[in-house]
Amino acid sequence: MFVFNLSSAFIAFFAVVGPPKVLLSFARLAGTRSTGELRRLAAWSTLISALIGLVLAYSADAVTTLFHISDQSLQLAGGAIFFIYAVALVLGVHLGIGADEEDEHLPNPMVDGIRELLLPYIASPLAITAVLVGSLTKDDWGWRTTVAGAYIAVVVINYFCVAALAPLMRRTHRTSLEVLSRLLGLLLAAVGVELFLNGLAGLGLHLPDGH
Repeated sequence: MFVFNLSSAFIAFFAVVGPPKVLLSFARLAGTRSTGELRRLAAWSTLISALIGLVLAYSADAVTTLFHISDQSLQLAGGAIFFIYAVALVLGVHLGIGADEEDEHLPNPMVDGIRELLLPYIASPLAITAVLVGSLTKDDWGWRTTVAGAYIAVVVINYFCVAALAPLMRRTHRTSLEVLSRLLGLLLAAVGVELFLNGLAGLGLHLPDGH
């Protein structure tokens, strides 16, 4: 498994739900919201995201037991999710965005923004998978606290990045965001392959050590 200590857990979460990915999600909302609204939306969505990560970090065993899922199965599924999402990013396809999403808005702008950020950020499948897999790496509460701390540190950094760059997001050219998205896709693809290979190794498949 690619998560062994605090620093590697932090790096893993930074790759799958860090500022490069989150800024892309918030940039889509910046065109119709003021800087203050964007910062408030970042604060609320970050708080909800941190609470979800905290709960999942401490309940990973219960979740996998409830659904009768092995650690190796979760790694294989997570690796596949990471890789598919990454390939879509590289090709410029943004999964999770409906064709008519831009035409549907709720009356409350804050609730509407949280709804739009639900899958890409607040309850990101990538983040949920990473938290569950990371928490199951070691079977002790101290390690789960480490995973939860690393995840919360990343989402706090996300908030400060959004808050600091909110004025620029309204003027950021779409092309530059697409370039950032595709670079992120390459990183996520590598994380997905690594996770999938670790799942195979956990099932007993012998794999030569990488260099």
